[in-house]
Amino acid sequence: MKTEEYWEEENELLNYKEVGELFRDRLVDGTLGPEMVVIQAGRFRMGYINVTVTSFQGEDKPVQDVSVDLFAMGRYEVTFEEYDKFAEATGRDKPDDEGWGRGNRPVIYVSKYDAMAYAEWLSGETGENYRLPTEAEWEYAARAGTETKYWWGNEIGSNRANCDGCGSPWDNEETAPVGSFPPNSFELYDMVGNVREWTCSKYEAEFNGEEQQCLSQYDNSNRVIRGGSWYDLPVKVGVTHRTNNWWSSEGKMNFLGIRLVRM
Repeated sequence: MKTEEYWEEENELLNYKEVGELFRDRLVDGTLGPEMVVIQAGRFRMGYINVTVTSFQGEDKPVQDVSVDLFAMGRYEVTFEEYDKFAEATGRDKPDDEGWGRGNRPVIYVSKYDAMAYAEWLSGETGENYRLPTEAEWEYAARAGTETKYWWGNEIGSNRANCDGCGSPWDNEETAPVGSFPPNSFELYDMVGNVREWTCSKYEAEFNGEEQQCLSQYDNSNRVIRGGSWYDLPVKVGVTHRTNNWWSSEGKMNFLGIRLVRM
C-alpha cells in the first residue's frame, strides 16, 4: 500500500508543476504543443461500481483498487490541427476528415501505430515523455473522483457529450469540435463520446494487471479503446464501459482518435 507521504511527494514532481495546472510544452519551431492538465496521483476503484444501474455490461463488473502515479493528460482529444502539423513535418499522409472539418475537430482514421508515432514525434520536439495512457490512467482521469456511470451522474442527460442519444447537435452524425461540452472536475473535455480513444494497454476480458501497463510498441495484440464515440449509444460511453472495447493495432475508423499523457 502506497502511503499518504508517497502521494504528497509524487504530486510535487512533473517538472514542479502543480496538480490541476494547465500547460503546453514548446516545440522546436517555437510553437506550442497540445494543452495538458496535471492529474494528481491517487487510488481509485476501477470497474463497474454502481450496481443499481440497470444498463450493466458484463466486462465492467470486476472492481479493483488501483493506484495511479502523477501524470499529465491532454485536456482535449488530439485535433486535426495538431496531428496535421506532425504529418507535414514527417511526410506522412494526412487522415481523411469525412468532410466534417479539420482544425479543432478530433483527428480520426488514426491507427495505434499512427498514435504512437505522433507521441514519439511530440516527445522528440519537446524533450518530454509523451505516450498513450494505460487503461487504468484513462479511467482514473475520466472518473475525476466520481463513482457514477458518467462523471456527472448515472443518467446521460442532454447535451453533455456527443453520442447516439446524448442530445447534442452532432449526435450520430459526426464529431464535434473539441471542448464543446463542460469538462469533468479534472478539467478534461470529451472523456466520453465524440471519439473513442486509444490506450497503450492490452485488451483482456477481465482485469488481470494488463490494464495498468503499456504494451511494447512492437506487440501487435489488440489494444483497449475507451470513451465511446459520436455514433455509440449512451450505454457504451460510460466511464467503465469495456465490453468488446478493443481494436486491432492497424485499425483506422472515423470514430477512433487519440489523447496523450505526459510523464
